[in-house]
Amino acid sequence: MPLDLSQILVIGVSSRSLFNLETENQIFDEQGIKGYCKFQLEHENDLLEPGTAFHLVQSLLHLNQDAKKRIVEVVVMSRNSPETGVRIMNSVRRHDLDITRMAFSGGEPLAPYIDAFDIDLFLSKDEKDVQTVIDSKECAAAFIYAPPTSFNPTDNRVKIAFDADAVLFSDESEHRYKTEGMDAFHKYEQEHEDEPLNEGPFAKLLIKLSKIQEELPTSIELSPLRLAIVTARNAPSHMRVIKTLRKWGVYVDEAYFLGGLSKDKVLKAFGAHIFFDDQEVHLKQTSLVVPSGQVPYSSDSPLKRLPIESSALAKLEVVSNIEKKEYPGTI
Repeated sequence: MPLDLSQILVIGVSSRSLFNLETENQIFDEQGIKGYCKFQLEHENDLLEPGTAFHLVQSLLHLNQDAKKRIVEVVVMSRNSPETGVRIMNSVRRHDLDITRMAFSGGEPLAPYIDAFDIDLFLSKDEKDVQTVIDSKECAAAFIYAPPTSFNPTDNRVKIAFDADAVLFSDESEHRYKTEGMDAFHKYEQEHEDEPLNEGPFAKLLIKLSKIQEELPTSIELSPLRLAIVTARNAPSHMRVIKTLRKWGVYVDEAYFLGGLSKDKVLKAFGAHIFFDDQEVHLKQTSLVVPSGQVPYSSDSPLKRLPIESSALAKLEVVSNIEKKEYPGTI
């Protein structure tokens, strides 16, 4: 009888997201597969250092010790061959990570195996794999940035933060803002605040995380899994977010409506184990202080068809309004 993972959060993490393999990746680029294989075999007993997603994975797996049943499963997914993957297996064991499932594709893309492993969230440094997963709508997926140099979580709780539009919610509002402007965006959101926003690529993940909270022994307000929304939305467009979450039956511990203020300081104060956003303009800053991942637009998104000038003008409007202390911001 097949294993039922419908009530378990399943994270698929690439080996380069879990461990720091940038030196090895450079060797592959410069010396090819033979040079890479030689290096990995010679160093297979050397412990790999943590990568961007390491602390997230470690903390999520720790939740299994507190829950009434196993609620988190992690699958290491790698383009290594089984032979060159020995170092990864050794490092998983020596870091005492409770991971039993691994996929070594021997150079083949990993995206086709998402459904086979029932993945809910895929974290990778391969942009093509992430884009393929987003386009397939199989699960949430993000391209992982380099780890922040000073990130050292001291809180035992797992803290995950999300941008709102084009991440938790669909990209419709983002598109309206970029094509019609801030005033039209606020007017529409206020007039439709009782209508739930459509689901975005991370909606089902958020809903599942909220269900996972219910399996933990503490009350939801004291849960060791904390969820936050950090968005450039501000009044009057913030109420539609709150009412949508109510419709979904989702409890979010914290929400920050920044109206164009920088997100990095809020995320540092929150202590996010990871932050998901769709826009590079935000992630360049946040990735310096907390682990961060970019959620790409689907290939058929109207945002993909916007001229570059539109995005550039949006960014200029943010800067201009911040200087005026009006803080509307991109969403």
